[in-house]
Amino acid sequence: MSLADMNRREFVGSLAVGGLAAGTLLPMAAQAAWKPAGHVEVVVGNTPGSGEDITARMMQKVWQEASLVTTPTTIINKPGAGAALAWTYVNQHPNGGNYLTMASVLLLTNRINGLNQMRYTDLTALAILVGDEIVFTVYPGSTIKTGKDLIDRLKKDPASVPIATSGVGGQNSVALGLVAKGAGIDPTKLKVVGFTGAADAQTAVQGGHVEVLVSPASNTIGQIRAGALRAIGVASEGRLKGIMADLPPWREQGVDAVFTNWRGVFGPKNMPADAVAYWDGVLGKMVQQPGWLQQLDNAHLENFYHNAAQSKVFLAKQYAQVLSIMKTLGYAKVDD
Repeated sequence: MSLADMNRREFVGSLAVGGLAAGTLLPMAAQAAWKPAGHVEVVVGNTPGSGEDITARMMQKVWQEASLVTTPTTIINKPGAGAALAWTYVNQHPNGGNYLTMASVLLLTNRINGLNQMRYTDLTALAILVGDEIVFTVYPGSTIKTGKDLIDRLKKDPASVPIATSGVGGQNSVALGLVAKGAGIDPTKLKVVGFTGAADAQTAVQGGHVEVLVSPASNTIGQIRAGALRAIGVASEGRLKGIMADLPPWREQGVDAVFTNWRGVFGPKNMPADAVAYWDGVLGKMVQQPGWLQQLDNAHLENFYHNAAQSKVFLAKQYAQVLSIMKTLGYAKVDD
């Protein structure tokens, strides 16, 4: 065998060995899916005990109990600027998947009403998790017994019934506006009494100073159970569970108005696709855990799960709906 033939055989052999090595390593690399390598922070833009905070801690509990996330996780509260401080902080860590944040309908309304400039597209939607449905209640002595009673009164005179909401220009205002519009009533003519907090609004209604309260179910369930408030309607797609199972949604009372006060989990803007896939998988498994479902029942929340792709579609649709009604109500400070 000539020296040239020997060199040729060695060259071909080296290619074969290199190709085998490459063929071995590449599939291994492709199979090495991303997962958090270190500490995970879930940043909440509200104070401890708020709806988003409660949801984050429910989520963390199931991660630990079901071993869905094996790295340490911490809930961090960064309230301020309508939750924009928390969202901005998460966006300062765009290249990894270890920073998450919570959001609700306020992610949409806070931009529209000018409270902050954050768009829902400035975060990466990972999942819409729960619905805290918006319930309409009256004080026990009210002559309004049903949702139809309320609509009949408002049709005769939209300003005849004082209606309490907390957080004017937020989710409660949107739900009220959609109900009025769905019933053929001009929502701008309603007599709305705004309160800075849910507790103050509840106190005013329970005392008979204001007749109707529009508020999430989790805020009013205790008063409804105690008989201090009477539920007359809910802006949900279907019937709720538990103590409000007999409460007909607005659609069952002839008013085409559905609006869910959701809470979800988001990542920073332009979150890497492999990190999105990881959290999409974790959250999809989480919502099937018995521990998660039990926590929903305990907190009087509805399962409203949308995965990452579904959340993106849902948010675009709801943003258009919210923008439209807030323009009608005169709360919108933006056009897009």
